[in-house]
Amino acid sequence: MSSLKIKLVRGRAGKNKRQLATLDALDLTRKDKVVIKPDNPQIRGMIKTVHHLVEWEEIDS
Repeated sequence: MSSLKIKLVRGRAGKNKRQLATLDALDLTRKDKVVIKPDNPQIRGMIKTVHHLVEWEEIDS
């Protein structure tokens, strides 16, 4: 099963409510924070919503 390593590379200041809610759901609360999430369509959709704020890569777990 693969996972996704997601890192917040841009700050949260000035972002709209939808983007902030998505970042909260991904547990990305501050710049440079890294989280590991399962690779599924829901997480991919969240990444798509904030793609300009995050970097992500697939990892094998």
